[in-house]
Amino acid sequence: MLDLLALHKYFILQHLGPGDTAVDFTMGNGHDTEFLSKTVGPEGHVYAFDIQEAALISTAAHLKETGCPENYTLIRASHHRLNEFVPVPFKAGMFNLGWLPGGDKSVTTLRSTTLPALQAGIEKLLPDGIILLAVYPGHAEGDAEGTEVEQYLSSLSRYRVCCTKVRIVNSPTSPYFFVIEKK
Repeated sequence: MLDLLALHKYFILQHLGPGDTAVDFTMGNGHDTEFLSKTVGPEGHVYAFDIQEAALISTAAHLKETGCPENYTLIRASHHRLNEFVPVPFKAGMFNLGWLPGGDKSVTTLRSTTLPALQAGIEKLLPDGIILLAVYPGHAEGDAEGTEVEQYLSSLSRYRVCCTKVRIVNSPTSPYFFVIEKK
């Protein structure tokens, strides 16, 4: 079976290294924030967004428990407010759309904020930077979000960004992701 998490890390590690800046657009319980924090190391920085206080509490505890350097800023705000909180361009970003694992499933990411966040992220992304965006189509908003993200990415010039979709084709409700690499 395809290990999507291993693929995420593989793609990110082709672009991100010590001293870089990264953004976790949907911190959840902090697993991507941890990965980014350890990858950029003490000289780098990670900005992590979530709208739920429970996500910030869970992530802060997780980062301490896993020995991450104190190189992160946890932000309780929607990811579409990227430009208000992230003052510098960044090398890598990660989105995991959907809901907080173990949290309230009625609170999900929404097309109305995900698309502006992605647009702002692509603009702020450094050359040779990467954004990974995971979609969970097993619920109505997730399916609609994935469709709109794909329509938007399909409209971009391939000379500016390379957009790849990774999906298990014989399992239509399985998660899939987009790899967005800036030239």
